[in-house]
Amino acid sequence: MPEDPKNKNSELKPGLSRRGFLSSVGAGAVVAVSLKEGEPARAQEIEATGETATVELSINGSKRKVLVEPRWSLAYVLREVLGLTGTKIGCERGECGACTVLIDGRPHYSCIMLAVEAEGREITTIEGLMQGDKLGPVQQAFLEEDGFQCGFCTPGQIMAVEGLLRRSPTPDIGRIRAGVSGNLCRCGAYKNIFNAAEKASRLKKEGGA
Repeated sequence: MPEDPKNKNSELKPGLSRRGFLSSVGAGAVVAVSLKEGEPARAQEIEATGETATVELSINGSKRKVLVEPRWSLAYVLREVLGLTGTKIGCERGECGACTVLIDGRPHYSCIMLAVEAEGREITTIEGLMQGDKLGPVQQAFLEEDGFQCGFCTPGQIMAVEGLLRRSPTPDIGRIRAGVSGNLCRCGAYKNIFNAAEKASRLKKEGGA
């Protein structure tokens, strides 16, 4: 059907002519150029949404009351609010596994879980695997078996293995592969990660963990 000439300017707001629209765009371009050439911009205040909630999170055996916005992910709150930076943020869409923590003993991507959803549940981060100043069995096994290269994915890999061993203390290689399949290692250190998981199983058994 031929285009109706009356609708040519239908995408413009009522009362705004094409000439007026182009004039406003031109004025914006002048402002952008002047700022680029060094004219200082006035500071912009960040407007608060006004929507906050107090949640009580159980993290590594301690209760923490935190004021959060409902939209904040658990990963964001752990890192930016509580300073538990062992939890890494990678893809932020539940694909890479760098942000893996344990929720009630099972691995979860904390980047796609809201902090408010975690209230009333037991959260364990990689910091919670430490035994005082001593590494936990899974951490120690990754160190001894060189289960990392760049190290960015390592906290998530460790938490995935920890969750696996809590469910299956003596997994075979097939269970280990499945247990860490949701965690990506861009360096390709999978063979050493599998070896570390097998060693962690032995260390946990020897230590009674």
